[in-house]
Amino acid sequence: MANKKVSKGPGVGTAVAVTAGIAALSAGAYLLFGPDGKKNQKKAKAWMVRMKADVMEKMEKAEHVTAPIYHSIVDGVEKKYAAMKNLDTAEVAAEIKNLKKTWSKMTSGGKKAVKKAVKKSGVKKATTKK
Repeated sequence: MANKKVSKGPGVGTAVAVTAGIAALSAGAYLLFGPDGKKNQKKAKAWMVRMKADVMEKMEKAEHVTAPIYHSIVDGVEKKYAAMKNLDTAEVAAEIKNLKKTWSKMTSGGKKAVKKAVKKSGVKKATTKK
């Protein structure tokens, strides 16, 4: 008999990366369109959007994003924007604080999405008979 290659589709790592990106977008959408959306939209400036995009870009490049990795990404982006002369350091610090708070929101939503992705892919736990 010939051995057939079975395609398993995208792995769990891919699902986690996609979920992290979706969660980051969701957090941004919540900030702009949530209960305090009007107030947040007025406060949002172009550099804030670029800062969030920088964080998302670095998250996408990372294979596995954990809380310490996420916080180090945010800290790296903070250094870049804090060094800019035309930005208020208090505003940068406030935005960094908001970005760090979103980690818990992203992970709580991400776990549900990964479970759904695993269920849809048909991955089941292997069982053995005794």
